[in-house]
Amino acid sequence: MPSPHDFNPALVNWDGLHGLPRFDAIDDGDFSAAFDAALAAHEQEIDEIAGNADAPTFDNTVVALEIAGDALSRVSALFWNKAGAHTNELIQALEREISPKMSRHYSKIGMNAALFARIDTLWENRESLGLTLEQTRVLERHWKGFVKSGAKLETPEQEKLAAINEKLAGLGTQFGQNVLADETAWALVLSEGAELDGLPEFLRDAMAAAARDRGDEGKYAVTLSRSIIEPFLTFSERRDLREQAFKAWVARGANGGETDNRAVIKETLALRHEVARLLGYGNFAELKLDNTMAKTADAVNDLLKAVWARAVKRAGEEEVDIATLIAEEGRNHEVMPWDWRHYAEKIRARKFDFSEAELKPYLQLEKIIDACFDVAGRLFGIRAVEKKGVPTYHPDVRVFEIRDREDRLVALFLGDYFARSSKRSGAWMSSLQSQHRLELKNGRRGELPIIYNVCNFAKPAEGKPALLSLDDARTLFHEFGHALHGMLSNVTYPSVSGTGVSRDFVELPSQLYEHWLTVPAILRQYAVHFETGEPMPQVLLDRVLAARTFNAGFNTVEFTSSALVDMAFHTRETVEDPMAVQAEVLAEIGMPKSIVMRHATPHFQHIFSGGYSAGYYSYMWSEVLDADAFAAFEETGDAFNGEMARKLKENIYSTGGSVDPEDAYKGFRGKLPNPNAMLVKKGLATFEELTGSDA
Repeated sequence: MPSPHDFNPALVNWDGLHGLPRFDAIDDGDFSAAFDAALAAHEQEIDEIAGNADAPTFDNTVVALEIAGDALSRVSALFWNKAGAHTNELIQALEREISPKMSRHYSKIGMNAALFARIDTLWENRESLGLTLEQTRVLERHWKGFVKSGAKLETPEQEKLAAINEKLAGLGTQFGQNVLADETAWALVLSEGAELDGLPEFLRDAMAAAARDRGDEGKYAVTLSRSIIEPFLTFSERRDLREQAFKAWVARGANGGETDNRAVIKETLALRHEVARLLGYGNFAELKLDNTMAKTADAVNDLLKAVWARAVKRAGEEEVDIATLIAEEGRNHEVMPWDWRHYAEKIRARKFDFSEAELKPYLQLEKIIDACFDVAGRLFGIRAVEKKGVPTYHPDVRVFEIRDREDRLVALFLGDYFARSSKRSGAWMSSLQSQHRLELKNGRRGELPIIYNVCNFAKPAEGKPALLSLDDARTLFHEFGHALHGMLSNVTYPSVSGTGVSRDFVELPSQLYEHWLTVPAILRQYAVHFETGEPMPQVLLDRVLAARTFNAGFNTVEFTSSALVDMAFHTRETVEDPMAVQAEVLAEIGMPKSIVMRHATPHFQHIFSGGYSAGYYSYMWSEVLDADAFAAFEETGDAFNGEMARKLKENIYSTGGSVDPEDAYKGFRGKLPNPNAMLVKKGLATFEELTGSDA
């Protein structure tokens, strides 16, 4: 570890609650010097491992690599948390500097010939080393990582690959910062009166708070935070304002000027293809899919296109219903994207006799957080204890101890729930520290997982509760499912801890966890009215459950079109005009004019700054797994069946990447699934249609 005299020691010596960082002792200006010292220290550790005169062993090479770079891991975890959840100009400037520097650092490690020779020797002789399954998986991960970093290339190609990766790191940072800049810069400021027609009180309160934050006291701001823009598009009776807001929302990253991402995208795709060819792959998708469950682009596209055919058919039926309602209202316009949410909500209210506004008073953020914890307790025997007054990186962040049935501390969990201009959009899980059982250089054995969730819910006015939409509540459960994957991890080696699994398996624990939100016993207990405390009426609960697959065509078209465009980008040799390719793919599949991609290319952060390149499909791949996995509980007649919960924890939530994902799933379920349960769950098919059964 580098000397703490070189920088603020609070960045690496975490001596807060149970080893939490002392956020109150860290200043943004501390990061630059800390990165320099930590990078130098890690480089020295790598040189010592590579230069070891002893013959390579698993311990002196692989384990040594696993525990190297502790200071860099800590500084990085704190910095990237800040860059995503509470950034500013200083952090963003440093991010632009650090991203290529980190890429350069890891390229140098990946191309260290002496180090790779040690790893390669172990890999070639792995059968005779007496390794456990987990050790073999860890060795394989390191060996493949070196190969994909160019370890087998000649020096000129290695240097070329390193330069490309450095450039790509900078482009990814630029892409994300451009989207955040566009989101932060735009607002539609409204006044009382007709401009607010149709907007429920909870949305007016959120818009008033957003306006106050922007210095427009007494006004109402529509921002591009999903927690405001989506309900505005749903409830506003002003079609002209919906159109204005929608067009701003989908134009993020494509507004011209310094924040326009279209040139960034073109360069990114060209460089990714060059990386793939240098490493011996036909295209970037081949490279990314090499270590996944899907394995090939054909397998991905086969699934996506099979679902697309059903989804677009269902969306066509939904559009007819919307057009009929528009005509009923005496209007003569066609269905456009800024109309869909508005009229779909009216149809749902009519068809199922409830509206999102009627549901929202029963979905308090506090109660849904409690529900997340309760489900985890019923399934996995853990509980959350909130610790007040613990310093964090923002006053809104909350800290929880996660304890087991014997009251042993198993993890720390941080919840950061409210939208703010310093936070990128969306929701995510990450870790400050991952679980493992190795002995570190400081003598400590193993580490406690420190996991955090970041969301972007609208912050309520002072003294009022935060009320969620059903989609918000699902998001909360989804991200907590990821958090559980990190907190319940029970492995020896850091590199396979928690979410260290293949991209198309990582969404299984999160998407599966969403199912428990709508288990009737959970809704009855936690969906209580924020004013009266009365539980959601049974009749409303029944209607909510009956409407679970409402608008399934729209939702699936939004997602699947984005996934198909992602695959097209990363399977083509050249993409001269990304926007033309997007248009071409959408035309080929018959994209309805009334729906847009969930993430249009210029703000598609998942694939251009978020690690899901050639991998956005993985949400659907995991959905095949999660639908089948929850069916295992349903088949027992008990959503909290103890034996199934034990198998789920032991095979899915605690194994990380220590087991092949197919073997892990079969350990839980006994077999691999087919897509049928997913199609039924999404409401795109019935069991009878798929099986030809009348049973």
